[in-house]
Amino acid sequence: MRSRTYLARYVTRQDPSAPFALLTVLMMTEKTRPPTTIYLTIKRRYFMIRNDLRNVAIIAHVDHGKTTLVDAMLKQSHTFRDNQAVDERVMDSNAIERERGITILAKNTSVHYNGVKINIVDTPGHADFSGEVERVMMMVNGVLVLVDAAEGPMPQTRFVVQKALEMGHRLIIVVNKIDRPDARLSEVQDEILELLLELNASDDQLMSPVVWCSGRDGTATLDLNTPGKDLTPLFETILNHIQPMEVDENGPAQILCSSIDYNDYVGRIGIGRIERGTVRAGQSVVVTNYNNQSLKQPGKIVNLYQIEGLNRVNCETAAAGDIVCFSGLDKINIGDTVCSPENVEPHKFVKITEPTVEMTFSVNDSPFAGKEGKWVTTRHLRDRLFRELLRDVSLRVEETDSADSYRVCGRGEMHLSILIENMRREGYEFQVSTPRVMYKYIDGQKYEPVERLIVDIPDEASGAVFQSMGNRKGELLHMSAIGSRTRLEFLIPARGLFGYKSEFLTSTKGEGVMNSVFFEYQPYKGDLNRRSTGSLVAFETGEAVTYGLFNAQGRGTLFIGPGTPVYEGMVIGESPKNEDINVNVCKTKHLTNTRSSNSDDALRLITPKKMSLEECLEFIGDDELLEVTPKNIRIRKRILDSELRAKAAAKIRKGLA
Repeated sequence: MRSRTYLARYVTRQDPSAPFALLTVLMMTEKTRPPTTIYLTIKRRYFMIRNDLRNVAIIAHVDHGKTTLVDAMLKQSHTFRDNQAVDERVMDSNAIERERGITILAKNTSVHYNGVKINIVDTPGHADFSGEVERVMMMVNGVLVLVDAAEGPMPQTRFVVQKALEMGHRLIIVVNKIDRPDARLSEVQDEILELLLELNASDDQLMSPVVWCSGRDGTATLDLNTPGKDLTPLFETILNHIQPMEVDENGPAQILCSSIDYNDYVGRIGIGRIERGTVRAGQSVVVTNYNNQSLKQPGKIVNLYQIEGLNRVNCETAAAGDIVCFSGLDKINIGDTVCSPENVEPHKFVKITEPTVEMTFSVNDSPFAGKEGKWVTTRHLRDRLFRELLRDVSLRVEETDSADSYRVCGRGEMHLSILIENMRREGYEFQVSTPRVMYKYIDGQKYEPVERLIVDIPDEASGAVFQSMGNRKGELLHMSAIGSRTRLEFLIPARGLFGYKSEFLTSTKGEGVMNSVFFEYQPYKGDLNRRSTGSLVAFETGEAVTYGLFNAQGRGTLFIGPGTPVYEGMVIGESPKNEDINVNVCKTKHLTNTRSSNSDDALRLITPKKMSLEECLEFIGDDELLEVTPKNIRIRKRILDSELRAKAAAKIRKGLA
C-alpha cells in the first residue's frame, strides 16, 4: 500500500499545477496500482482538453512589427466588417502610443479560425516596459517570437525569450518584414538558433517551427521558395504547435488576475485567465494573494466579459482556460487570486524584475507654481503616484524624509518619462529630479546595474562611438559587419547611458540605432562625469526679450524665444563650458537722448532648441530640477537665488579641497 503523501508528491512532480479535483479524487483511489496508472486514469477522467481555445502572446523587440501583425490577423479572421474603416495599429489605443509609435501597455484581443478561438496578447517591445511582458506570461500557454528579418534578435528579444523559456511555453518563431531590401533571412535564422542555445532551451523549444511573414502585406509562408498569399500558414502553425490546454472544469473556481483596467460605469476591472473551474456572473468569491495569504477579502463578480476582437462581450459563464474580464471587486490588484469561498487557494504569480532607476517627485515650489496645473498639492501628487502602483507592477513608490517628496523607482528613463507625461496631460503640476541608478550592497561591496547595449552604426562612426563608450566605462563584447554598417555590443553601466542618446545621434549623424536591456548587477566601476556642459541661467524674473536673448545667444544654445516668462534660477540654455553662466534675458535696450530704442538694425536670433521631456531628463544635472506643468516643461536650479547658489558651490569646492 502506498501512502497518500507518496502519491500526492508523485502527481505534483508530474504536473506542478495539478487540479484540485485530481488531488482530491487521488485520496479516494486504490493505492495498490502503480502511481503512473493512477495519475493517467484520473487525469483522463477529470481533465478536459480545450481543443476550441489557444492563448498566445506576441513578444519581440521594439519596432519589429508586433502590432502591425496583429492588425493583419484581425482583418483576415473577419473580426471587422468588409466595409469597416479601421485605423493602422488599432491595438495602440493610447494617445502617447500613437504619437510615439510604440506599444506601452499589454492588451488583449482575440480572433477565430476554423472554430478555434485564439486569445492574443499584444505586448510592449521597449525594455523599460518589460514588466508588462512578465505579468501577461501567466495568461498564455504559447508565444509568437517576432524577429525583424534585417535586425535579427535584439536585447529585448533575448529578455522576453528567456522569460518564455522559464515559463516552459512553446515557441513559434516568426521572422517578420521579409520584404525588406536588406533582409538577412538565413543569417537571422542562425542567430535565433544561437540565442535559444545560449538560453538553454529544451529540445522541444529548439525545434520550434519558423514562419516567414510580412505583417504589412498580411502574408506568411513556411517555405521561402513559396510566396505567401495570406496568414493561413501562421494560423495553422498556432493550432498545430501550441498544444490545447488540459483544464479542470469541475474544480472550485480560481482566476489569477494579471491585468487591471478601469471603467467609469462599473469601476475596477480585473483581467486574467481562469485557472480552474467555471465562473458565473453574480458568483460570490474570495480574493486572496500568494504573497499575502492572510488576505481573504469576500466579494461578488457582478459582470463577466469575454474578449471578442476589440470588444468585451457580456457572458453568463466562462470555463477554465478562458481569459475573462470581471468587475465588482473594487480592491482587486494584479497578482491577486479570485477563488470560490469553499476552497480559498492562492495561485503563485510571476516574480517581477526589480527596478533599476529612481527619481524624486515633489510638489512644485517654483515662482510660477499653481498657475498652470489643476492638481498641485501634496495630497494630489501622493494619491496619483500610489494609484499608479495598482496598474504598473514594475513601479515602486516610497515615502521620503520630506513630506512633499516621493521616491519613484522604475525600469528606466523611458518608463518614468511616460508616467510623467501621463500625469502632465491629466493636469498635474510637480517637479522631478535627475534620474539616478539604484545601487546594491552585497557582502559590503557596492554593485550597480549594467546594461547590454547594441548599436547599429555606419562604419565611419565607429571611432566616435568607441571613444564615447570608453569614457562611459563600456566593455566591448562583440563586433560584426552588416553590409556598410557595423553592429557593436557592449556591457555598460546604466548610469553611463544617461544623456548619451543625443551625443550618439550627433556622432552617427542621425543614422545610428541603439537599444539596451538590463543585464545584471556588477561591482561599481568608478565615478563618471555625467555632463560636460554647463547651463545658461536666468539672472532675474520677467519676460525674455529679443535684445536680451541676442546678447545671451553668444554664450551658448538657447532653449527659449522672445516673450517667454522666466524667473531667477530658471535654465534658459546650454553653455559649452563646464560651468554655469548667469545671463539677463530680460534686459531691454533703453531710449537715450541720441537715438530711439529701435533705431539700430533688426536683431537676428538663432532658432531656439526645443527640448522634449526625454531630452530634458537627459540634460538636467544633480543641482537642477525639471518643472512639469500641463502647459510647459522648465528646467530650474534647486537653489534659485544666484548668490546663495554661488555660496553653496563654494562650500562644495572647499569640502572637496
